[in-house]
Amino acid sequence: MTQPAPLMPHATASWLVDTTALSFEQIAEFCGLHILEVQAMADDLASSKYTGRDPVRSGELTMAEIERGQADPNYSLKMQKAPAQVSRTKGPRYTPVSKRQDKPDGIAWIIRNHPEISDAQIGKLIGTTRNTITAIRDRSHWNIANIQAKDPVALGLCSQRELDALVAKVAKKAGIVDTEADLRLSNDREALLEELRTERDAHVKAVGEAAQEAEAAAWLEPSALPKLLAK
Repeated sequence: MTQPAPLMPHATASWLVDTTALSFEQIAEFCGLHILEVQAMADDLASSKYTGRDPVRSGELTMAEIERGQADPNYSLKMQKAPAQVSRTKGPRYTPVSKRQDKPDGIAWIIRNHPEISDAQIGKLIGTTRNTITAIRDRSHWNIANIQAKDPVALGLCSQRELDALVAKVAKKAGIVDTEADLRLSNDREALLEELRTERDAHVKAVGEAAQEAEAAAWLEPSALPKLLAK
């Protein structure tokens, strides 16, 4: 069974490169990184600079284990204490920092295009608070002048499937019938039936023509000559 990687593998690798005489292979294996990443750190060519993290202080390694690895380049470091798994508690959807500034735009779009969706449902879908939604609804948001309604799916705040499912759920609860969707479905059904009818008629016609050709070919056989004379 593969042992877990350190809690901060790149920072740990940076510390091991700077502080120990372990081989790049040992560091890469322990941190779950590619050896070229470790090599780039050692050569100061990595695209990102990492502040070293001491795995001894965190309890993931001991100095005795490091010394054992330094004495034998083929030795694989053993983690002393696996990092605690961090699990999210129940709450709003997590949104990456780079997309959080887009939330007001997505909220404004939902408020404008789907006013039947409640604030609680918007908050769960987008991952925001009711205070923010209320401020955008009554236009008291501190940045209201710069908020532009944009599709939250295009902004990457939710998936199209999630948005469609929520809209359908709210519409069903409110007894709203999507007549346009029903009309589209009806048109598609009629088009499919017409296509099937056309294929069926073509098949029947082809079978009939094939039967006539077979009959004509049979009369042209030499064995059919007495029949023709008899007529």
